[in-house]
Amino acid sequence: MTGAFVADLSSRSVLRISGPDAAALLDRLVTTDTDAATAERAAYAALLTPQGKVLADFLMVPVDDGWLLDVPKAAAADLVKRFTLYKLRAAVTVADVTTETAVVAVWGLDERPAGGGLVVRDPRVAGLGFRAYRTRGTILEPRATVTDAAAYHAHRTRLGVPEAGVDFALGEPFPHDIALDQLHGVDFKKGCYVGQEVVSRMQHRATARRRPVLVSADAPLPATGADITAAGRAAGTLGSVDGDAGIAIVRLDRVKDAIDAGAPILAGDVPVRLSLPSWAAYGWPAGGSAGAPE
Repeated sequence: MTGAFVADLSSRSVLRISGPDAAALLDRLVTTDTDAATAERAAYAALLTPQGKVLADFLMVPVDDGWLLDVPKAAAADLVKRFTLYKLRAAVTVADVTTETAVVAVWGLDERPAGGGLVVRDPRVAGLGFRAYRTRGTILEPRATVTDAAAYHAHRTRLGVPEAGVDFALGEPFPHDIALDQLHGVDFKKGCYVGQEVVSRMQHRATARRRPVLVSADAPLPATGADITAAGRAAGTLGSVDGDAGIAIVRLDRVKDAIDAGAPILAGDVPVRLSLPSWAAYGWPAGGSAGAPE
């Protein structure tokens, strides 16, 4: 798709974390420093288990009395409970404000979109554009074509940016598995947060083996959930799909072995090519080519 587009994202919820101690609470819990979020640009972060697994990833946006968190709808109720539990006696209020606040994606514009509401850049990848948070029913950016969430997810898929609930299950991956570290979602210089020791160890020992890759084929890909195999070995699972393009989180070492051997890589029964997203600073394990042969 070319041009400018705007879409409501019904799969997202909005939490409001407010009060004098809101920033301190978030800073001791999540993977990114709250200072990374500004009036112009959101911050990307996650709440982890003590074992370093991702309970939920989200965008954080500062507001007058605290923060808005743009979260997967499936994680919203659990996050409200967890933040309420973690706050103890801190002067913090946690509320789900999704009923009055719509989450909108705007992409295909270089400049800040016009219209009402709070508008910030998505910090993960430039091509994702902007996120807007506005009262439901108001009009945003008259220059953009109004489309649907499916169009946004097709765009996201071709950029190779994974989404919770489609590309990974909440509570299962480590941050490196979903490239949280590559998409500006981990601050390795900030103070302690839940799960930090595990994340830091994976970073400094370079032990991450599972990473998101782009999937392409000469035919339509199978549905989300199809097994990715490399030389007959399980390598991962197909996530988001847009026709002949998709995302998968795979074992890079197993895929690389298949590439070097000229062995088939399949999504279900469909032969596929795997490549690294343009934004990725990680590479294939040393000793071979940078992608599957055409």
